[in-house]
Amino acid sequence: MVLPVFVLVAFSAIIPTMTMVNYAFQDTFGNNQFFWVGVDWFRDIIHSERFHDSFIRQICFSGIILAIEIPLGICVALAMPKKGWGVPICLVSMSLPLLIPWNVVGTIWQIFGRVDIGLLGHTLASLGIDYNYTQDPIAAWITVVVMDVWHWTSLVVLLCYAGLCSIPDAYYQAAKIDGASRWAVFRFIQLPKMQRVLLIGVLLRFMDSFMIYTEPFVITGGGPGNSTTFLSIDLVKMAIGQFDLGPAAAMSIIYFLVILLLSWVFYTVMSNVGAESKGGN
Repeated sequence: MVLPVFVLVAFSAIIPTMTMVNYAFQDTFGNNQFFWVGVDWFRDIIHSERFHDSFIRQICFSGIILAIEIPLGICVALAMPKKGWGVPICLVSMSLPLLIPWNVVGTIWQIFGRVDIGLLGHTLASLGIDYNYTQDPIAAWITVVVMDVWHWTSLVVLLCYAGLCSIPDAYYQAAKIDGASRWAVFRFIQLPKMQRVLLIGVLLRFMDSFMIYTEPFVITGGGPGNSTTFLSIDLVKMAIGQFDLGPAAAMSIIYFLVILLLSWVFYTVMSNVGAESKGGN
C-alpha cells in the first residue's frame, strides 16, 4: 500500500531534488559534460547583492501579508454568523477567491489596475490619484499586496471560523454568568481555542507568500525595475532567462532551506507561546 505513494513522491520530489543538487555542485558547458565546482555556486549566491535584495523584498512582503491577513481573517471570522441561512452564503463567498487559479488572479488584477481600461486604475485616475503600477514601485507593491490579501484572506477566515465553531456553548454560558466582557471572551476563550488553526494558517500563509511567483509575475513581471522581484522571480530569471543552471540550483537549495528554517521557527515559537498560555490559564 505504501509503495505507490513512495513511487509518486520519488517521481515528483526526490528525483527532481537530487537533480537540482547535482547541478548545484557542478558546472556544465553542454553535451552532458559536468565539472565539479564544489560550493562555489553557494558562495557566490550568499555573497550576491542581487540575492540579498530579493531576500529582503521577500521578507518584507511576507511580513506585510501576515500582519494584514491574520488579524483581518480573525475579525471576519468573528463577524460571520454561526447559525441560520447566512452561514452557507458566507462560507461560499469566502471560498470563491480560493477557487480561482493563480494565473487568473494575476490577470484579473492586471486588468483591474490598468489606468486605461481597468475599473480600479480608471477610477483612481478620475479622482486625481496618480496610480500606475507599471511605473511606480509603491503602486506596484500596493497592488500586489492588496491582490494577495483579496485572494488568501479567505483561507485564514475559514480556518478561524472552523475553530470558533468547535467551541462548546458551555464556555460562552459560563462567561456570561461571570459577566465577562466581549474582549475577555475573545482573549480567554476564543483565541486559545483558535490556537491550532491559527498555527496552521500562519504556516500556510507564510510558506505561500514566501514562495509567491505567478501573481506578481503576471501583474508586474518583477518591475518596475526590480521593485517586485521576489526570490522566486529572481530564481526563474536566473534559471530560464540567463540559463545559469548551477547558480540557480544552488539558490533553489538555499531558498528551500530558508523556508524550512523559518517555518520551523514559526512553529516552535507559536507552539511555545500556546503552551505557556495554557499553563498560565
